[in-house]
Amino acid sequence: MNDDMANWFAQFGGSGDDFDFKKLLAQLQQAMAPLVGGIDGKGIDWSNAKTSARQVTASLGPDPTPSQRDQQDVAQADRLASLWLDEHVDFGPLVTPPAAWSRAEWVEKTMGAWQTVAEPIVVQIADALAASFTEQFSATDELPAELGQFGAMMAPMLRTSAGAMYATQLSQAIGKISGQVVSGSEIGIQLLPAPQVVLLPTNVDAFSSGLGIPDEDVRIYLAVREGARQRLFAHVGWLAPQILALLEHYAREITIDVAAITSTIEVSDLGSLTPERLAELSEQLQGRLFSPDQTDEQREILGRLETLLALLEGWVDEVTAAAVDAWMPQTANALSEAVRRRRATESPAQQLFSALVGLDLSPRRIRDAANLWAGLTRERGVSGRDAIWAHPDLMPSTADLDDPLRLLAPDQATDVDDEMDIGLAQLLEQAERERRDESDESGD
Repeated sequence: MNDDMANWFAQFGGSGDDFDFKKLLAQLQQAMAPLVGGIDGKGIDWSNAKTSARQVTASLGPDPTPSQRDQQDVAQADRLASLWLDEHVDFGPLVTPPAAWSRAEWVEKTMGAWQTVAEPIVVQIADALAASFTEQFSATDELPAELGQFGAMMAPMLRTSAGAMYATQLSQAIGKISGQVVSGSEIGIQLLPAPQVVLLPTNVDAFSSGLGIPDEDVRIYLAVREGARQRLFAHVGWLAPQILALLEHYAREITIDVAAITSTIEVSDLGSLTPERLAELSEQLQGRLFSPDQTDEQREILGRLETLLALLEGWVDEVTAAAVDAWMPQTANALSEAVRRRRATESPAQQLFSALVGLDLSPRRIRDAANLWAGLTRERGVSGRDAIWAHPDLMPSTADLDDPLRLLAPDQATDVDDEMDIGLAQLLEQAERERRDESDESGD
C-alpha cells in the first residue's frame, strides 16, 4: 500500500488486516456533516454562497442603499433613454419600471440566475473529484476488497466538497463583480428576474470619476445601453436561454485539471474537510481548477458562445451610438471610448466567464459585430436589422463577422453600388484600425 493511502487509513484507526471500512465511512460522514446542512441536490449551499458573496461585496467599501433622489435620477435617465431608443430599435419599451440598486441588492436579486448557470458546472467538478480519488485507490497495492466501489460510495460526499469549493470561488467572483457592474446585466447574461433597467449608483459614480462628463449624461448613456440590452432580452425569447444552454454545453465538456486537484487536496484532507479547510483549498485552486486544454467540441461551442455574446453587445453598441450621437455626440464618443477601454482592461464579463468555466472571451469580436450591425442598419433599416433576431438560425455566423459581405450583399457581391462599397470599406478599415489599437494597448 502506498504511503498516502497507508497514512490515510491509519488516520481512521488501522491499516491492512485491521482496517475498519465501516468506521472509515462513519468518520468521513461525521467530518462532512458540517457541510451538508444547506446543500441542495446539486452540491451547493446557495444560502451560504449568497452570504459569502455579500461579505465580499461589503469588503469593497461603502455600499449605501440608493436614496429616493437616486431612484428619481435613474427614472429620469431611463425616460429620456427610452424615448431615444424608440426611434432606433424595433422592440418596444419595457414594462417593469427602472430601479437603482445597491451592490448588495444586485447580489441578492441575481442569485437565482447564478444558481441556474453554476449547477451544471458543479456536477462536472464533482465527477472529476470522484474520478481523481478513484484513480488513486485503483493505483494502490494491497487495496482492501471493501474499497472496490469506494469511488462510487464517496460520490455524494465528493459532490458536497466540490460544491463547497466551487461555491467559494463563485461567491468571491460574484462579490468582486458586484463592485464593478454599472447596470443589471452589463456582463451580457440576463441575470435579472424580469427585463428591467437597473443602474448601481455607487458603481456608476466610480465609472464616471475622472471622465470630466456630467453625471446626468453618464446616467443617460448607461441607461440607453442597459435599456437596449433589456429590450433585446424582453422581446427575443430564445436569447437568454440560448446563452445559458451554450454555457451548460461547454460545462459538460469541461476537463478538470485532476493534477491540480490531487496536488492540492491530499487523501488525508478527506478526514478534515471543514468549511474553513475547504475555503483554504478553494483559495489554493484559484485559477487552476480547469484544464487549459480544450476539446474540438469545446472550441466549437466557445466559438458559438463568443459570437452570440459579441452579436448581443455589438448590437447594443450600434444602437447606443445611433440613439445618443444625435443628442450629445462629443459626450457619446468619450463614453464609448471609456466602455471600450473598460472591456480591454477590467471587463466584469471577462472576470465572470473566467471564474465560471475558465475561459477567456476576446473583446475584439464585439467591434466586428458592431460594424456588421451598422452595415445592416444602412442596408435594411432598423426593422430589417432587428428582424434577424426573430430566430437563432437567422443570426450572423462567425464567418459573417469575418467577412461582412457574405451577409450584407450575398446576391450582389460582384455588383455593389459605389456608395455601399465605399461605406463597407470604411467600416472594415475602421475595424482593422481599432483591432490594431487594441493590440497595441494590450501590449502596453
